[in-house]
Amino acid sequence: MLCAEIFEKIYNREPDEIAFCPYRICPIGAHSDHQYGKITGLAIDKGIHIAYKPKENGVIELASLQFDKRAQWHVNSVPETKQNDWADYLRGATLELGLKYPLKRGLCGVIEGSLPIGGLSSSAAVIISFLSALCRVNNIKPSESEIIMTALRAENKYVGVSCGKLDQSCEVYSKKDHLLYLDTKDDTFELIPTNPAMKPYKIAIFFSGIERTLAGSKFNMRVDECRSAAYALKAFAGMEYGKFPDTYLRDVPREIYEQYKNKLPENWCKRAEHWYTEFDRVQQGAEAWRLGDIEEFGRLSFESGNSSIYNYETGSPELKTLYEIMTRTDGIYGGRFSGAGFKGCCMALIDPAFEESIVEKVTEEYLAAFPDLKGKYSTHICESADGVKI
Repeated sequence: MLCAEIFEKIYNREPDEIAFCPYRICPIGAHSDHQYGKITGLAIDKGIHIAYKPKENGVIELASLQFDKRAQWHVNSVPETKQNDWADYLRGATLELGLKYPLKRGLCGVIEGSLPIGGLSSSAAVIISFLSALCRVNNIKPSESEIIMTALRAENKYVGVSCGKLDQSCEVYSKKDHLLYLDTKDDTFELIPTNPAMKPYKIAIFFSGIERTLAGSKFNMRVDECRSAAYALKAFAGMEYGKFPDTYLRDVPREIYEQYKNKLPENWCKRAEHWYTEFDRVQQGAEAWRLGDIEEFGRLSFESGNSSIYNYETGSPELKTLYEIMTRTDGIYGGRFSGAGFKGCCMALIDPAFEESIVEKVTEEYLAAFPDLKGKYSTHICESADGVKI
């Protein structure tokens, strides 16, 4: 593993441990968790590795194979505000873990991501991989829900991303050959086993070649538009409402939305339309998976992708093109762009018998549309996997 090799070059010794957290995909349930919706998810057999050893002086010293700058801080004196670099996610995680548990040991480590950045929850994966290492060197044994909430608060409070708990939950709760079906309002979940009658499937990841874009800043705006819709719907219906940040579409019954949606500004209405229809798709998708109907599950995933484009209005030109190519490619059951939808990749559930022709067709058509991305675009075929082991 490259992170272990680089660690040995830097520190002239082998790492004591290698922490790992898988990436995740969300076939149905997009843009839903921050409004306490329901989601489906699968961890995949690619993710974040950290080769590390403890440091008795409490210092954390990290290098990343994806970024040039190394980062350093002390477990008990984390900067109070973010430093605007890649390590902010981990500073926030240190701060949040230290609020609940005494931290004495730090660590030195090298971080390696096994896929390009964008769309597979790499931020959550690196936080959870780091937390598992930091907990181990400090002999802390947190519950699964503690890890999820610590990682979530690091992103929400320290980094300032208004995400929900979809990513963290998928990366912790998932089980190989099972679909995670999670209600993010009360954290109840079910791991639905792959029905023996289900046709075989693999997970294809199509990386657009676009890793970073300023459009990512629209993520928080979309969350605010959902909250604005919920707040207005409550007001129209005479429902009790409190503070804006504590307002969620899950609080507003579907019949209230249907009754008053025409009073909403167009953008707020479209965001709410996506959320309510996605709520339905998740429930239908869970049932399709239970019955072993991967064609229906895939159809719903394609439908989710369409709603993400036209109602939630995310998707760069590159990702929209990938999605459109996927919809007309034989052997793809279904898919959508993964993550917030402003950069990164599309995911698809595919019939393994068509793997070669799928890779060839999608690659050829995508690079015909975006020839400048040759060498940056890539395809990866994955399997489902277990969540992180703390």
